[in-house]
Amino acid sequence: MSTPSQQYQNQTPYGQPQQPQRPQPGGLGRMLKSAVVVIAVFGAVGYWVWDYNTNPNGGKAKEEAEVASHNPTIGDCVKVQDPQGSPVPTVVDCASPEAEYKMGDLVVAGQRCGSEYDYGIKVTRRGLGHTMCFTKL
Repeated sequence: MSTPSQQYQNQTPYGQPQQPQRPQPGGLGRMLKSAVVVIAVFGAVGYWVWDYNTNPNGGKAKEEAEVASHNPTIGDCVKVQDPQGSPVPTVVDCASPEAEYKMGDLVVAGQRCGSEYDYGIKVTRRGLGHTMCFTKL
Protein backbone atom coordinates (compact mmCIF):
# COMPACT_ATOMS: atom_id res chain seq x y z
CA MET A 1 0.00 0.00 0.00
CA SER A 2 1.31 3.43 -0.82
CA THR A 3 1.42 6.42 1.43
CA PRO A 4 -0.33 9.68 0.47
CA SER A 5 2.97 11.42 -0.13
CA GLN A 6 4.00 8.74 -2.65
CA GLN A 7 0.67 8.99 -4.45
CA TYR A 8 1.10 12.67 -5.32
CA GLN A 9 4.82 12.61 -5.93
CA ASN A 10 4.63 12.68 -9.78
CA GLN A 11 1.89 15.32 -10.13
CA THR A 12 2.54 18.99 -10.89
CA PRO A 13 1.45 21.27 -8.07
CA TYR A 14 -1.24 23.85 -8.83
CA GLY A 15 -0.09 27.20 -10.14
CA GLN A 16 3.14 26.04 -11.68
CA PRO A 17 3.44 26.54 -15.44
CA GLN A 18 3.71 23.45 -17.59
CA GLN A 19 6.19 23.21 -20.37
CA PRO A 20 4.72 23.78 -23.83
CA GLN A 21 4.19 20.62 -25.86
CA ARG A 22 6.33 20.16 -28.90
CA PRO A 23 4.59 19.78 -32.25
CA GLN A 24 4.31 16.19 -33.37
CA PRO A 25 6.94 15.21 -35.91
CA GLY A 26 5.52 14.99 -39.42
CA GLY A 27 2.55 17.27 -38.68
CA LEU A 28 3.29 19.56 -41.61
CA GLY A 29 3.82 16.56 -43.89
CA ARG A 30 0.45 15.10 -42.91
CA MET A 31 -1.26 18.43 -43.59
CA LEU A 32 0.34 18.64 -47.02
CA LYS A 33 -0.69 15.08 -47.87
CA SER A 34 -4.27 15.80 -46.77
CA ALA A 35 -4.34 18.99 -48.83
CA VAL A 36 -3.07 17.15 -51.92
CA VAL A 37 -5.75 14.46 -51.51
CA VAL A 38 -8.52 17.06 -51.11
CA ILE A 39 -7.30 19.03 -54.13
CA ALA A 40 -7.08 15.84 -56.21
CA VAL A 41 -10.65 14.83 -55.30
CA PHE A 42 -12.04 18.28 -56.11
CA GLY A 43 -10.03 18.35 -59.34
CA ALA A 44 -11.37 14.96 -60.43
CA VAL A 45 -14.97 15.93 -59.66
CA GLY A 46 -14.51 19.26 -61.44
CA TYR A 47 -13.08 17.54 -64.52
CA TRP A 48 -15.95 15.03 -64.58
CA VAL A 49 -18.54 17.84 -64.41
CA TRP A 50 -16.75 19.82 -67.12
CA ASP A 51 -16.41 16.75 -69.37
CA TYR A 52 -20.04 15.72 -68.80
CA ASN A 53 -21.26 19.14 -69.92
CA THR A 54 -18.87 19.73 -72.85
CA ASN A 55 -18.00 16.35 -74.41
CA PRO A 56 -19.88 16.13 -77.75
CA ASN A 57 -19.73 12.31 -77.74
CA GLY A 58 -20.89 11.62 -74.22
CA GLY A 59 -22.38 12.95 -71.04
CA LYS A 60 -25.04 15.60 -71.39
CA ALA A 61 -24.85 15.68 -75.20
CA LYS A 62 -25.37 11.93 -75.34
CA GLU A 63 -28.36 12.13 -72.99
CA GLU A 64 -29.90 14.96 -74.98
CA ALA A 65 -29.40 13.03 -78.22
CA GLU A 66 -30.98 9.95 -76.64
CA VAL A 67 -34.02 11.94 -75.52
CA ALA A 68 -34.30 13.65 -78.91
CA SER A 69 -34.10 10.31 -80.72
CA HIS A 70 -37.26 9.19 -78.89
CA ASN A 71 -39.14 12.45 -79.52
CA PRO A 72 -39.78 12.55 -83.25
CA THR A 73 -41.21 15.64 -84.89
CA ILE A 74 -43.52 15.79 -87.89
CA GLY A 75 -41.66 14.55 -90.97
CA ASP A 76 -39.19 12.34 -89.04
CA CYS A 77 -38.82 8.69 -89.95
CA VAL A 78 -38.72 6.19 -87.09
CA LYS A 79 -38.26 2.58 -86.24
CA VAL A 80 -40.49 1.33 -83.44
CA GLN A 81 -39.26 -1.06 -80.79
CA ASP A 82 -41.97 -3.29 -79.26
CA PRO A 83 -44.83 -1.93 -81.43
CA GLN A 84 -47.44 -4.25 -79.85
CA GLY A 85 -46.34 -3.75 -76.22
CA SER A 86 -44.73 -0.54 -75.01
CA PRO A 87 -43.73 1.14 -78.28
CA VAL A 88 -40.59 3.28 -78.32
CA PRO A 89 -40.03 5.33 -81.49
CA THR A 90 -36.42 6.01 -82.45
CA VAL A 91 -35.64 8.63 -85.09
CA VAL A 92 -33.68 7.19 -88.04
CA ASP A 93 -32.67 8.42 -91.48
CA CYS A 94 -35.57 8.08 -93.94
CA ALA A 95 -33.24 6.42 -96.48
CA SER A 96 -32.22 3.82 -93.89
CA PRO A 97 -33.56 0.26 -94.20
CA GLU A 98 -34.51 0.56 -90.49
CA ALA A 99 -37.11 3.26 -91.24
CA GLU A 100 -40.59 1.81 -90.72
CA TYR A 101 -42.87 4.82 -90.26
CA LYS A 102 -42.98 8.54 -90.96
CA MET A 103 -44.55 10.87 -88.43
CA GLY A 104 -47.35 12.84 -90.01
CA ASP A 105 -49.25 14.46 -87.15
CA LEU A 106 -49.36 15.07 -83.41
CA VAL A 107 -52.81 15.25 -81.82
CA VAL A 108 -53.77 16.15 -78.26
CA ALA A 109 -54.91 13.51 -75.80
CA GLY A 110 -58.41 12.25 -76.38
CA GLN A 111 -58.24 12.70 -80.15
CA ARG A 112 -57.49 9.87 -82.53
CA CYS A 113 -55.23 9.82 -85.54
CA GLY A 114 -57.00 10.33 -88.86
CA SER A 115 -57.81 7.43 -91.21
CA GLU A 116 -54.83 8.34 -93.41
CA TYR A 117 -52.45 7.16 -90.65
CA ASP A 118 -51.46 3.54 -90.11
CA TYR A 119 -50.13 3.66 -86.56
CA GLY A 120 -50.37 5.82 -83.44
CA ILE A 121 -48.40 5.98 -80.21
CA LYS A 122 -49.98 7.57 -77.14
CA VAL A 123 -47.52 9.49 -74.94
CA THR A 124 -48.19 10.93 -71.49
CA ARG A 125 -45.62 13.15 -69.77
CA ARG A 126 -46.18 15.22 -66.64
CA GLY A 127 -49.91 14.70 -66.87
CA LEU A 128 -50.09 15.99 -70.45
CA GLY A 129 -50.87 13.57 -73.23
CA HIS A 130 -50.73 13.44 -76.99
CA THR A 131 -50.69 10.89 -79.78
CA MET A 132 -48.04 10.65 -82.48
CA CYS A 133 -49.55 9.58 -85.81
CA PHE A 134 -47.47 7.64 -88.37
CA THR A 135 -47.79 6.36 -91.92
CA LYS A 136 -46.12 3.10 -92.94
CA LEU A 137 -43.14 3.45 -95.31
